Amino acid sequence: MVVKIEPRRKWRRGHRTYHGSHKKWRGGGSRGGRGKAGMHKHKWTYTVKYAKDHFGKRGFKSVKQKKLKKERSLNLIELSKLLEKFKDKLERVDGFLKIKLKDFGYTKLLGGGKITQPIIVEVEKVTAKAKEKIEKAGGKVVTLDTKSSG
Repeated sequence: MVVKIEPRRKWRRGHRTYHGSHKKWRGGGSRGGRGKAGMHKHKWTYTVKYAKDHFGKRGFKSVKQKKLKKERSLNLIELSKLLEKFKDKLERVDGFLKIKLKDFGYTKLLGGGKITQPIIVEVEKVTAKAKEKIEKAGGKVVTLDTKSSG
């Protein structure tokens, strides 16, 4: 006659020392940390298989994170270098070189440096010092109206 014996693991379940010492299966250490601890380290295979979208950005963007329109500024000394570089490609108006800084990606003209040749500059914003130096050299500054373009 065949005697049916339940497997050892089944009949020891519920007993205090089933895993050897009763301390062995206690606490978060036996789980490799509590909750989602170790998802980027020792539980990485679990993450790859079952929680692929665990890492990464989701939800709304904070107002602080939204990038404001950056102002690119240019000093007069850099403007004079730009004029030398693109002298042949710039248009001439009444004998003056005319440069549109928006075409070069600049929105503001600063007054650092010197300018010797008379030019016409089209720019969105300009400092008082830069305007004064250009007019002193015999040139002209034309400010563009940015509010009407929106």
